[in-house]
Amino acid sequence: QVRLVESGGGLVQAGGSLRLSCAASGGTFSTYHMGWFRQAPGKEREFVAAISSSVGSTYYADSVRGRFTISRDNAKNTVYLQMNSLKPEDTAVYYCAAEPRRWGSNQYDYWGQGTQVTVSS
Repeated sequence: QVRLVESGGGLVQAGGSLRLSCAASGGTFSTYHMGWFRQAPGKEREFVAAISSSVGSTYYADSVRGRFTISRDNAKNTVYLQMNSLKPEDTAVYYCAAEPRRWGSNQYDYWGQGTQVTVSS
């Protein structure tokens, strides 16, 4: 019964920045590992970043490491994805997901509806 709602997407120029937010409700957010995924036109959904429930461990896809930063504010039941130095290939629908199992299980049970990020050249 967990609901995730993404926001913050939009149209930006290459080299610009966006911060995505994912607000959670209906569950115990602080116990969930959280992840960001994206899906570009004609491609499969791919992993972007993840953050653990409490310790704060993070993991990034090679394609975004050094440019994107995942963070969370448990008091606000929100996870963020700060995206800097955006490239046209970052264009995709970005999804927030919650993993209620152990860190690294890669079993995300809950998903948001997605927010569109478009990076122009």
